[in-house]
Amino acid sequence: QVQLAESGGGLVQVGGSLRLSCAASGRTLSSYIMGWFRQAPGKEREFVAAISRRGSTTYYADSVKGRFTISRGNAKDTVSLQMNSLKPEDTAVYYCAADRSGNSYSSPIAYDYWGQGTQVTVSS
Repeated sequence: QVQLAESGGGLVQVGGSLRLSCAASGRTLSSYIMGWFRQAPGKEREFVAAISRRGSTTYYADSVKGRFTISRGNAKDTVSLQMNSLKPEDTAVYYCAADRSGNSYSSPIAYDYWGQGTQVTVSS
């Protein structure tokens, strides 16, 4: 069992930056594909970014490519999402998730463990 906890959300102005962190307890995250998803009010949960087990490969939604960076921490139980040039449409609850199989990094149903989420609000 893996417990995930996100932190780092908050209120930021358009063009600002935030860094989200995901910490694990129970197991290290090196055995899992790690992903970040977000869900805005009234919308479905959508893929944001994912990173391979070794951290050598990253994947991004087109909407965040070039602005967001996913990375694994030196400690093997953290994953971060650096978010730059934030836009109002980035406002959502952000979730980190862990996937054992790695079959479909962009699909929420592929992930086995989820954090509780952290709110990101971008004000104009």
